[in-house]
Amino acid sequence: MPRVAHEALGEMVVGILQAAGASEAEAQTVREHMIKANLVGHDSHGVILLPTYIERIARGHIVPGAPFEIVAESPTTARINGHWGFGQVVSTRAMELAIQKARTLNVAAVTVFQQSHVGRLADYPIMAAQAGMIGIMACDSGRTNKSVAPYGGRTRRLGTNPMSIALPSDLEGPVFLDMATSAVAAGKIAVARNRKQAVPLGWIIDKEGQPTTDPQAFYDGGAILPLGGDQAHKGYGLSFMVETLSGLLTGLGYGFDPSGPHNDGAFMAVFNVEAFYPLTEFKKMLSGFIAYLKDSPPAAGFQEVLYPGELEYRTEQQRRRTGIPVEEETWRQLVALAERFAVSVPPVEAEES
Repeated sequence: MPRVAHEALGEMVVGILQAAGASEAEAQTVREHMIKANLVGHDSHGVILLPTYIERIARGHIVPGAPFEIVAESPTTARINGHWGFGQVVSTRAMELAIQKARTLNVAAVTVFQQSHVGRLADYPIMAAQAGMIGIMACDSGRTNKSVAPYGGRTRRLGTNPMSIALPSDLEGPVFLDMATSAVAAGKIAVARNRKQAVPLGWIIDKEGQPTTDPQAFYDGGAILPLGGDQAHKGYGLSFMVETLSGLLTGLGYGFDPSGPHNDGAFMAVFNVEAFYPLTEFKKMLSGFIAYLKDSPPAAGFQEVLYPGELEYRTEQQRRRTGIPVEEETWRQLVALAERFAVSVPPVEAEES
């Protein structure tokens, strides 16, 4: 599997996006989010998505230069229409607005509708954490791109419906939760298919509702299961609430319309820590809490206890040094796009088996 330096890979992403119609600012924002996902080890939300984004631009399902419209607003809230812009661009501006409101009145919440795929969810709550606030985000695909069966069902009715929470801290790596409420994010199935690997039992069922480890079965009419294994009713309940906040509350609704563009509805909330407890003391207490947890003797099969977000931080430090691994099929698709748009292809630094 090729390994490519993250800077060079990012330059290729920017070149392809600009050639497809994105402005330099839009391309740089998408690149930042996409490469960051690869750096922290979430390859399902990295450059593997670029061919899909280019296809959506061509179909009008992503609109470069789309206006950012605040259709309703109060001192602590906003409802935003992204007009099918890049999700990374729209959601970055939406979180910036929420942070600005929370600086003034301590709490804020915004919803977003009609935007394309937002990428890795944690990026946005981490923005709030870096501003000394607690950030929360939930996201849903509206009436498109359903991939998860409800608990007790066998056909797709829900999105993967991720949620993320980030906390301000003094640690080198950010402290955050970023999780799908399904057994797995759909992009990880795409990664497994491109790598020609089986997926773990319990991730997906085939079109007959039978458990399977073949990732292709998902694309042949199967479905992802809710998070939780034999306790999947809990993941289903979380998914239900995420879809309500980011699908129904945004006005996107529910159900499935295969003819419509991908539509990431988002709910964001920001809380200024200083309104509840001194920020410096909160960070100090959080560091102590993490140290207390990490002091636990490891269980069998584990080397240590990690705080939420620590694995991603360590992965990022390694990949910044050694490059980003890209699946053979993904790399083939990226090279084809680069050649199509006359964009330079970066050298492959190393091959990984």
